Amino acid sequence: MLDLNDLPAIPALDRAAIDAARARQNRLTKPLGSLGVLEDLSVRIAGMTGLCPPSTAGLDNAVIFVFAADHGIAKRGVSAYPPEVTAQMVLNYARGGAVINSLARQMGAKLTVTDVGVDFDFPADLPINHCKVRKSSRDWSTEPAMTPDETAAAFTVGYDTVIAEQELGLMIVGEMGIGNTATAAALASALLGLPAADITGRGTGVEGEALANKKRVVAQAVDTLPKGLPAIDVLSRVGGLEIAAMTGAIIAAAGRRVPVLIDGFISSCAALVAERIAPGVRDYLIASHRSQEAGHAAILDALGLQPLLDLGMRLGEASGGALAIPLVRAAVNVLANVATFDEAGVSDRPN
Repeated sequence: MLDLNDLPAIPALDRAAIDAARARQNRLTKPLGSLGVLEDLSVRIAGMTGLCPPSTAGLDNAVIFVFAADHGIAKRGVSAYPPEVTAQMVLNYARGGAVINSLARQMGAKLTVTDVGVDFDFPADLPINHCKVRKSSRDWSTEPAMTPDETAAAFTVGYDTVIAEQELGLMIVGEMGIGNTATAAALASALLGLPAADITGRGTGVEGEALANKKRVVAQAVDTLPKGLPAIDVLSRVGGLEIAAMTGAIIAAAGRRVPVLIDGFISSCAALVAERIAPGVRDYLIASHRSQEAGHAAILDALGLQPLLDLGMRLGEASGGALAIPLVRAAVNVLANVATFDEAGVSDRPN
């Protein structure tokens, strides 16, 4: 099990690759800045990978990591769905019937599903990664969600899952866990110092009194936390097993200089924890989309990230991340394959 206080430093972006990519972008046969965010994205990926242009073949090796776990807080009525849906959805992933299965097939991405803490005994031959730390986190409204050792164990599951993926050129991270939008709201509220009412959203569709109850539960739990807790301690107190695993996965990918497409509110919350634990992680993050969840924009702002898409989504399970894969590949393909003015013999002087 990893010592979370002794992780390797995140490598700095390659400034030479960044400068070379920016210079090449400025010489491509198009008006300066005409591809907007895609130009900046290609330059960032050059800095992440240390290559100019980045390897287009490398980005073909896209892997979607979905981590699943249950949450004790779900018993407090914070979700529109019962807790047993977590296990049912993992079975659906294994059978290939979920949204993320469809998107992974369409994008030509490998999909791996990992049970970190689902409150169900899956058959040993089910085609998932069987890495259960415990059956569900505890109800963080009455006690810490995880012990420090359980948090470290779940973190290690995510970290080791990414390290074991030998051919990894682009990582997409997502989750499944009934109750996890409440958990992410508690984490984000505590880490950002923002009121729970501003961070807590509808999740799977709660509204009216159910939403008011969800906000009360989150606010009361956050109010009991000591001020200034380190991020890893906040994760143990009001986090979740799959969020801890995603945190480890993101840090592992950044440590390998692999670009990381984060999905929505919950995976972005894991990215925020990862940045607090291992400064420099944010340099390797790409925000795939802006979720409808209330707190997502605040996390993206804290991480300094601009989302590529805004489709009104709030599904999770890495769905938004999968949809952004073609944009990442397109950004790098343009940088690598479009001719410069000199190469094409085109005048770069506007009339």
